[in-house]
Amino acid sequence: MAKHPAISVTLDDAALAKALRALSRRDKRLAQAIRFAGPLPERSLSRGFATLAKIIVEQQLSLAAAAAIQARLEAEIGVVTPDTVLSRDVAHLRALGLGARKAEYIQGIAGALQTGDLDLVRIRQLSDAEAITHLTAIRGIGPWTAEVYLLFAEGRSDIFPAGDIALQAAAQFSFDLPGRPGTDALREMAEDWRPWRGAAARLLWHVYRRLKEQNRS
Repeated sequence: MAKHPAISVTLDDAALAKALRALSRRDKRLAQAIRFAGPLPERSLSRGFATLAKIIVEQQLSLAAAAAIQARLEAEIGVVTPDTVLSRDVAHLRALGLGARKAEYIQGIAGALQTGDLDLVRIRQLSDAEAITHLTAIRGIGPWTAEVYLLFAEGRSDIFPAGDIALQAAAQFSFDLPGRPGTDALREMAEDWRPWRGAAARLLWHVYRRLKEQNRS
């Protein structure tokens, strides 16, 4: 397996273009995936609690269902902050469409930010592994949530949420695999994409989107 130096780069447009060129040279199947996917859409998110809460709202829901719940939440409490979320009890949040577990998680994360047990500013100085450890120490923030936040809100270039089903399906298609790779298998595949695993993740997500568009047509 090729070894690539660790780097810390914000995955902005210029870095993304550089990453995709490097990935296409490294593997012809990634080059084919880039041609299939076309230009990647802007996917950056704002740093902070509101984005972390939104990622949790969206888990295991369609985009339309998640958007409806998010709209009701914002209509009810206004700007999503730890204070505004904690101004409502779990039952109130459930009435807006959040599941009981998600309502508890979002309130728990809000409380952790207020006590300092979670520090979304300090993680900017932490390595990827350290940041994931810090985030996942809080109940309700699993590895997938932490990795998605670091990739899209922090723009980290070498984050790869291998447990994401869409990434697994896109990898199956792009690499002509007999079945969808599991989390461990996909994470092992992604080792060859360092230090640009974040760009590979964004590429595979867009491949998955294009496949869904083709299936609808």
